Amino acid sequence: MPQPKAFAILGATASGKTALALAIAQHFPCEIISLDSALVYRDMNIGTAKPSAAERAAVPHHLIDIISPVEAYSAADFVRDCTRLVGEIHARQRLPLIVGGTMMYYHALTQGLNALPEASPAIRAQLQATKAAHGLGFLYNELQRLDPETAARLKPNDSQRIERALEIYQLTGKPMSQHLAAHATAAAPLNLHTLALIPSDRSLLHAQINQRFNQMIEHGFLDEVRQLRQRYPALHPDMPSMRCVGYRQAW
Repeated sequence: MPQPKAFAILGATASGKTALALAIAQHFPCEIISLDSALVYRDMNIGTAKPSAAERAAVPHHLIDIISPVEAYSAADFVRDCTRLVGEIHARQRLPLIVGGTMMYYHALTQGLNALPEASPAIRAQLQATKAAHGLGFLYNELQRLDPETAARLKPNDSQRIERALEIYQLTGKPMSQHLAAHATAAAPLNLHTLALIPSDRSLLHAQINQRFNQMIEHGFLDEVRQLRQRYPALHPDMPSMRCVGYRQAW
């Protein structure tokens, strides 16, 4: 049985991928599947530059506003949901456009997933308590001792990945590098055609990113962060939602 066909448009922030997808949808019967780890969160609208209500009304969008900011959404969740949506979109006689820039999701979709254990809230809480007491440098030094290969490829200030690597070691007794060396699961059963938008002038892209950030501030981004903190008392800056670009800085 032939694999269902899908098209992916990849690009950095402000690279024009959303505008291109919407333009394509004017000429072909398409539905857009978001490939963006920030857009899955409800109530995070300004800082994530979500498609407008008019854009979402003009073209069906998927995997946007599906969980709260205190919940987690993994690459495995994305692969499962994206594969299901591609089938459903084909059943409606339409074309799936997978659009975004979260490369972790794209790699999981096209290259498969390593068999890493699910997150443990209890262990993560212990690690965060240790970080609060002794600093992130203490955790990084511990990772260098337990898993020097993983520590070597991470920046010393990459709190999320350092904690995840230590969490995996505590859960399994094996370093993360050993898990990643094992064979990954199979890629998603899709006939995927990919277009990557690569800027010819990175200084222009940076200027566009700065312009977008200034517009977000003007549109009330800081108020949005304050409202998130009030609406979700359990929210804290180490949660994946608040690690999205801009939110941690505004916290």
